[in-house]
This record gives sequence, C-alpha cells and structure tokens, in this order.
Amino acid sequence: MPLHAVLARMDALVTPVAPREVSPAAAIGRVLACDLLLTRQPRADLALRDGWAVNSALTQDAGPYAPAPLAGAAPIDTGEPLPVGTDAVAEIDAVVFCDGGPQAVAPVTSGDGVLPAGADADGGTILARDGHRLGAVAAAALAERIRVREPRVQVVGMRADRIIDAAVDLLAHAITRAGGIALRDCGESLDAALRCENADAVISIGGTGSGRQDATVIKLAGLGRVEAHGIAISPGETAAFGMIKTRPVLMLPGRIDAALAGWLLLGQPLLARLAASRDEPPALPARLARKVASNLGIAEFVPVRLREGEAEPLGGPYLPLQTLARANGWMLIPPDSEGYPEGATVMVRALP
Repeated sequence: MPLHAVLARMDALVTPVAPREVSPAAAIGRVLACDLLLTRQPRADLALRDGWAVNSALTQDAGPYAPAPLAGAAPIDTGEPLPVGTDAVAEIDAVVFCDGGPQAVAPVTSGDGVLPAGADADGGTILARDGHRLGAVAAAALAERIRVREPRVQVVGMRADRIIDAAVDLLAHAITRAGGIALRDCGESLDAALRCENADAVISIGGTGSGRQDATVIKLAGLGRVEAHGIAISPGETAAFGMIKTRPVLMLPGRIDAALAGWLLLGQPLLARLAASRDEPPALPARLARKVASNLGIAEFVPVRLREGEAEPLGGPYLPLQTLARANGWMLIPPDSEGYPEGATVMVRALP
C-alpha cells in the first residue's frame, strides 16, 4: 500500500486522546489541548529591586547637599507590592535618614525599579496555541495546571534479541521526545501488549515478515483488523498498520534501520494524530554531496551526514549499524521521484 494511503487511513481511523491536566513541569514537550492564556500578571505594581518605595515627585530637586523629605516612603524588598501613594523604588543608598525621617539624596523617575501591573501578561495575549508543543521557557512562565494531550504508547519487542531490544529502546526514546509517554509495563508478550487497556496505541518490533516465526500480523487480525500489511517504504516494506477497536497498532520490522524508518514515516504521524498536533517537524535545506537514486513507487528513508550545509547520503538497500551511527539527519525521497542529482537542494530532518 502506498505511504500516502496508509497515512490517509490513519487520519480517518485514529482520534486524538482525551486532554489531561498536568503541572507546568510535566507539560514541557507535550502538545497543548487549548490555547494558553495567562491571567493579568502581576496584578499590582511590584518592586524590581530592594530599596525604598517612594513618591517620585518628592525627589525631583533632591541632591547630596539638598536632601528632600520623603513622606510615606517605606523600605521594600524585591517582589513586594508598592504601597499606595508610591510610584518608584529608590536604591538603598539614594535615601538617608535625617531629622528623624527618610530623605532622598538623588532624584528618582516615576516607574524606576518597578514591574508595572500587567507587564508580564496583559490577560489578553495567547502565550502558546492549541495543537503545539509547550517549550521549557514558556512553561517557566506558568504557575497553574495545563491541559495537554500526551498519548500513551505501548512498545514491545517480539522476542529476546539484542537488535530488537535496541530498536525498542530507540522508539521509546523517540516517543518521549515527540511528546508521548512510552509504556513498557504490559508484559513481554504481543498478546498482552495488544490487550493493554492503559495504552492509547501499540507499536511492536519484529515478526512482520513471512518467516516461520513471523506471526504478529496474524495476531493483530485475530484481535482486530489489519488495514495494511506491506507498505511502500524503504526500509521497512513489511510494516503493518491496523486497529483493535479504537486503538491503533503499528507493527515494524525487527531491524533497527527498518524500525527507525517506520517510526519516522508512520509512527511520528500516528503520534501527532493522537496528540492533535499541528507542529510540522523542522527541516533544514542542504546541498546534496552526491547523487542518490531511488525506485519509483517507494517512499525512501535516507540517512545523511550533515556538515556545513552539505548532506552526504548514507543510504543503501541495507543500512549497517555503523552507517546509522554516523548519521545526524535524514531525508525523504518521495515515491514519485527517481532520486536527486549531486548539488540538489534537499530538506534534512533531525533523527531521534
């Protein structure tokens, strides 16, 4: 099945998960379930420094040899609200005690040392929008619980195998980086993973081919339905997608290169659909260091080594581990293209 057809089935069948309320720290990297609008902050004028809260009009003619009495002046610490009748915070050494009361020895301008009411947030500006991931800086500005969508994805390997275990670890890391929660607590078997009630989706690694031990798709067909088995992507041609009731299931081959390609071309869009994400994966233009060829009808994942704006393609029919370890980005050759010539501008995306 062509990649675009599988993605269309995902869009038609997969619905976003329900929003949850979490703390700002827990919301970092998650997809917002509503526009983020801060209430007016601060609610009153606050001191930006330690000093004296003063009425600036009383200080205009003040100097070292002509101190000005400061009626109503009061010591103030950073973050405290200004008393009524004051509009500035004079530095500590700008005020002296003389004749039993505080006096200014330097002029202060209205607003000096003050954070005005509404300066941090005016109560009408949207800080971050629904469908976009929350960054750490934006989260630091918040002090209230936030509604997010964080899909819980069960990741399971089909057998005890070093390569499959490494692929499971890789995808669990990628799911977390993409704003989801990787679950690995529903048992070791595929049957247990597919029946896991805590998961919003399941991704399995291994057992999607036609070998004697490759029975994952048969298991999916027995518990739900198979929407696609055999997808026009390379590597990862034996990947499968299906549904168990409303829970999507993505089955990827047991090689690291195929599992990675399947995640980037199928898993990321699936997670984005579950999270109702509107973010587009960032991509950088780069000049292709050498020609790269591809077969028509196949969407091909090609790892690249990106250096100084030039992308060296590292693709091939099989991607050795040492090749993948050298890559720091990837490019997609669409199914209607036979490849790109040397010097062509391509879009390079980040690897997990």
